[in-house]
Amino acid sequence: MSRISLAFSSFFGLLFGGQLPESVILALGLSKRAAKATPAPAAVAPKVDVSDGALQLLALLQRDARLLDFLMEDVSPYSDEQVGAAVRNIHESSRATLQRYLSLQPVIDGVEGAVTQLSAAGALKNDPGAIKLLGNVPADGNVKAGTLRHKGWKVEKIELPALQVKANLKILAPAEIEVE
Repeated sequence: MSRISLAFSSFFGLLFGGQLPESVILALGLSKRAAKATPAPAAVAPKVDVSDGALQLLALLQRDARLLDFLMEDVSPYSDEQVGAAVRNIHESSRATLQRYLSLQPVIDGVEGAVTQLSAAGALKNDPGAIKLLGNVPADGNVKAGTLRHKGWKVEKIELPALQVKANLKILAPAEIEVE
């Protein structure tokens, strides 16, 4: 087929039939399978691991308070005064970060050292992860009250910033190189 006849056949085939004629497809070496539009693959949602939120929070504590730097440092050569001075700033910054992203509440809102009913934990009173019994606990575990040694903590609300899809969450803090 000549180019002019291919052009006319293609034009009129598309105009009246909505597709290329079989003769044009064969002459150009095209296949109908290739001519059909293939659907684009569905966008794959980024994989979220269970550890992502923990790594993100740890990275935030490092960014805002340099917590990892402090914890990984050998503090034995420093005096108690030097360590105490460093801890004060780390404590304030870490606390501010936690308060910015988490709403924390005590499991039992009571006075530590006072006799407390287990029922003070409300719906969590029977949750074995919420209350840890210490001391002379009966074998059946049936206890109504005891001395509150620690209030415990629970998360009421968590609002971490959105994760960047391409971010490597295993990098908690990038290496810093100053160029002079």
